[in-house]
Amino acid sequence: MKTINPDTIAKPASNYAHGTVHDYAGGQRLIISGQVGNRLDGTLEDGLEAQTERAFQNVFAVVEAAGFERRHLVRLVVYVTEPGRVAAYRETRDRLLEGHCCANTYIEVAGLAAPGWLVEIEAEAVKEA
Repeated sequence: MKTINPDTIAKPASNYAHGTVHDYAGGQRLIISGQVGNRLDGTLEDGLEAQTERAFQNVFAVVEAAGFERRHLVRLVVYVTEPGRVAAYRETRDRLLEGHCCANTYIEVAGLAAPGWLVEIEAEAVKEA
């Protein structure tokens, strides 16, 4: 197993990796920890749309650092603290994925690990060897 912590996004807040890659029969699997709307310097984007965009950019940074591409994404799990905002999320997702389609779960929650976090995105990618 290989851990992925790109220099292009904020460092993990504690003892975890932004991503892990492991081999499986015929390829590799990348599991990406929940990414939030933090900039590289640790400051938080303002508002749900901006945080969602930044969270996706952080996911993409882990994808690229692991040697994968956006088209390798197979699953997204999204946690949002603002009820009724699925349309805004979908617009951002569809624009940033540029037509790529993968499994997606959208969950509205009461809160996330830090005050001010409005969205958190987990992801998984798979590529053949």
